[in-house]
Amino acid sequence: MFQGFFRFCPTAVGEWHFTFGHHWRMNKAFTKETDADDDEPALPSNLPAEGKNYITLQGYARLREELFTLIDQERPKVVDIVHWAASNGDRSENGDYLYGKKRLREIDRRIRFLTKRLEIAEVVNPSIHLGNNQVFFGATVTYVDDENIERTVTILGVDEVDNSLQQISWVSPVARALLKARVGDEVSLQTPAGMRTLEILSVSYPESPELPH
Repeated sequence: MFQGFFRFCPTAVGEWHFTFGHHWRMNKAFTKETDADDDEPALPSNLPAEGKNYITLQGYARLREELFTLIDQERPKVVDIVHWAASNGDRSENGDYLYGKKRLREIDRRIRFLTKRLEIAEVVNPSIHLGNNQVFFGATVTYVDDENIERTVTILGVDEVDNSLQQISWVSPVARALLKARVGDEVSLQTPAGMRTLEILSVSYPESPELPH
């Protein structure tokens, strides 16, 4: 069973946020064998040493929805398949059983990973900076570099970025160069090709999202 709750806390990035706690127990009859085969997933090393995992409400909701889907829907289906396949004889040559156990390991690994990510998630509301010209987490920033190339990026959490949508994580070099700067400021960015100068042209924030229930 999985139960989530929110805890409101102060944040170092200038926005309100709430952290996620959980109480969840997985039936050991389904995990004892698979746990021996797979190490616990390590948290990505691109997070700061203190383990802060800032994320927007929308990104958080997607992770939580995936976790609930795995626990409430995907895993029970696979468990039923494994039980059915196990009743059909020799497990060593039973394709359904072997595939089911492999899929179960994948699901359990993903559940453990998402649970750990949600434990350290700190949900940030960028909309409180609506109208502000300073760059904070969640900002959409348009800047031009010293080669007169203009780009627009949105600064988001490491677990929610989509590069195809011009999103970058808040721990990326570009985001770190932009954070706390204001429209009209010039910031320096160290690149493999050398030091570059970025001038901030505009900063915008989304309107307030709905709070989770």
